[in-house]
Amino acid sequence: MSEYAASQKSTLKLKGVGSISAGKKKKKKDKESKRRLEQLANGQNEEEGKSTKTYIDKRTPAQIAFDKMQEKRQMERILNKASKTHKLRVEDFNRHLDTLTEHYDIPKVSWTK
Repeated sequence: MSEYAASQKSTLKLKGVGSISAGKKKKKKDKESKRRLEQLANGQNEEEGKSTKTYIDKRTPAQIAFDKMQEKRQMERILNKASKTHKLRVEDFNRHLDTLTEHYDIPKVSWTK
């Protein structure tokens, strides 16, 4: 007798495939519920068309002034950065590094000493 004589010789059965899943049926929705949904949707569309939605600013005057100043400062920063070329920025950075003391230099790392 061979070693495989006792094994079953049938096809591989997968979940959700074949006769098992064929028995399940999808639920049907009621026609009345569809009609109700359509009526609600139509009613909302008509209301939107009738009333004009206007945006009401609920911020305080201080918040409005704060936002204006933030926007103004941001525009100044953008213009300041746009006015300098990369070469000028590098030169300014090098000048800044020259003014620093040696205390801020990166120490040398040596594995031999």
